[in-house]
Amino acid sequence: MKAYQIKDVKNFMGKLLGTNAFDAFLLAEASITTYNTFVIDGHIEKGFFTGDINDDNILPPYEFSQWADMRKICFDIIKGRRTPVNFKLVLHLKPEQIDEILQNGNANVTLSDIKAFVLNIKYDGSMLTCITATAFYTFLPDKTPDKLWDDFVSHFLSKSEIAFEES
Repeated sequence: MKAYQIKDVKNFMGKLLGTNAFDAFLLAEASITTYNTFVIDGHIEKGFFTGDINDDNILPPYEFSQWADMRKICFDIIKGRRTPVNFKLVLHLKPEQIDEILQNGNANVTLSDIKAFVLNIKYDGSMLTCITATAFYTFLPDKTPDKLWDDFVSHFLSKSEIAFEES
């Protein structure tokens, strides 16, 4: 687990909300405080997609909503002349991306061992921090997935031209 303090919040927010840079993620949850606190549970409600006689009963491919689909909703809540009081986003990397990271890193762990590679994005009104986390289905003494995830996030932020300091 690593924490990355973002040096240029405006640049980061532009990439997060205005580009497809974070589209490899799923939105697990969001809490955004502006004039109200808006809370989004990113779990897919399967009942919405099934049961109607006009439905083709095709479920979305993930447990959580894709960031690409939720980005505009979050942008609409955040945009305006005033800065949000705070917000927290919990993003999960898509499973196929996790599998690719594990394979490229020659990890002795498989996708079936990893519940999520998590990126927590927290803004407190002045400072924005990204914190990595790895969720496992069971205890694993091997810390390789954590290191691979941290390395991936460092590379991702650098490649996305997002300035940060590790803390």
